[in-house]
Amino acid sequence: MTHLAATASTIHLPHVNYVSILPILIMMGGALLLLLLSSLLRRIISTGVCTAITVMTSAAAAVAAIVQWDQVLANGAQTTIAGAVAYDGFSVLIQLLVPLALGLTALVADGYLKREGVVGGEFQVLAMASASGAMVMGAANDLIVVFLGLEILSIALYVLAAFNHRRAESGEAALKYFVLGSVSSAIFLYGIALMYGATGSTNLAKMAEFLARRAVLSNGLLLAAMALLLVGFAFKVSAVPFHMWSPDVYQGSPSPVSGFMASVAKAGAFAALLRVFVSSLATQRLGWQPVIWVLAALSLLVGAIVALNQQDVKRMLAYSSINHAGFILLGVDAADARGISSALYYLVTYTIMVIGTFAVVTVIAGRQDRATGLLEFRGLARRQPVLALALAILLLGQAGAPFTTGFLAKFNVIEAVVLTHGYTLAVIAMVSAAVAAFFYLRVALTMFSPVGEFGDGPDDDVPLDPAALVGAATPGAASGVTTVPPRAWSAAMPGIDELADAPPSEVVEARGKVPVPPATWVVIGFCALFTVVFGIYPAPLVDFAQHATLLFI
Repeated sequence: MTHLAATASTIHLPHVNYVSILPILIMMGGALLLLLLSSLLRRIISTGVCTAITVMTSAAAAVAAIVQWDQVLANGAQTTIAGAVAYDGFSVLIQLLVPLALGLTALVADGYLKREGVVGGEFQVLAMASASGAMVMGAANDLIVVFLGLEILSIALYVLAAFNHRRAESGEAALKYFVLGSVSSAIFLYGIALMYGATGSTNLAKMAEFLARRAVLSNGLLLAAMALLLVGFAFKVSAVPFHMWSPDVYQGSPSPVSGFMASVAKAGAFAALLRVFVSSLATQRLGWQPVIWVLAALSLLVGAIVALNQQDVKRMLAYSSINHAGFILLGVDAADARGISSALYYLVTYTIMVIGTFAVVTVIAGRQDRATGLLEFRGLARRQPVLALALAILLLGQAGAPFTTGFLAKFNVIEAVVLTHGYTLAVIAMVSAAVAAFFYLRVALTMFSPVGEFGDGPDDDVPLDPAALVGAATPGAASGVTTVPPRAWSAAMPGIDELADAPPSEVVEARGKVPVPPATWVVIGFCALFTVVFGIYPAPLVDFAQHATLLFI
């Protein structure tokens, strides 16, 4: 009896390969360390120190990911921790990409936090926590682990979206993101429950084995599970028609957070989407591929067309991210090794370009992120030519111009779809790329055109509002019209009354150069050079994406 009782009380713990989760542990450990230091030494620790800790944590996690890559190449892919974690090239790529994105975001946020007078390490702690969630999603081999990573990623992002408590739009953005995000998480969790009912497991390997060996006579439960999982993923990647939150959230959130959201959140969500559907549910592709086809087509068209009418650059970039999500979904729709590698390559290149773009927007927007209208960028090349050139390179990269990483990224995903005979979807993608090129070029031409000479629509017939150009106005959330009480900007800008009747060029020049922190210059320069260098010599990046294949294909 004693022996039986002792045997029954024994808890069998799985063997933990700590190397397989080392980047995640480093990221979470850095967040906990910074939280402890900022709590105990709040009067001593500065924003610069918090940024340095975040960057060093990101660098350490990236180095650990490189060590993982060497081990995967030497020993092959495997699962660890009772099969809940996948240890393969695919997970390693995400473990390397997310810390890189976090480090760049931390450098951009350093100047933003100092400009806004924010003291403490809360921003960096939340960013590291959110990044660790994305890394968990990239390495997850179980739907429960995917959901765990999804919630770690999302909850921190809800707070980051509302981080600028002095700005009403920031709180509004966070509330919309929280409410809709909670609903999507509940739907995703219900999909997990139905998937367990259909296959008897939440482990991706066991699900794949069950579906490969047994013919599902009645697949209604399985189809419902796949539909609910797709809804949860589509919300996180802002695919149409689950995109309605992204324009308002991107516009209202602090600009560094918008860039972080567009890069890290998409990387984690697409990583989990690829692993769940292409790896685990490959035998059921006839059930989910048509849905992916529709999501991709709608995202490509809606993202490109609606962005044409946007007068706010952050909203334009939000619809641009929807369009990019459609391109990545092309790789998912291809559902083969080439499609996966092209989707991964697109994720890497888009992450770098969008962080660099939002870095420039952060600088131009000024205090409280007020100056994000298209008119704020007019004549930028005359005032700060290097900054304008860097932004032009990043925008052209997103448009898919030759000799940039964006060109090969778009070419690869379209080629992957064509090879699987998805000709209609490929045509839709090429048409949307042509349409999207217009609004990217519109911003670029606005920067390089002489003030008052470039026509960009109805604004040409309306006298420019000096308050909007000096960044003293507040854009309306619904109408987008810039309004400000005359006394407010007269008091804030002595002598502005004399500029009310001045030509537009004199008003723009009155604003002068916007200050660019050195750390932000590093990010902008790195992203622009990355876009051009790997656009001209893409072989290393392409080979890396091709080697980072899924475990079960």
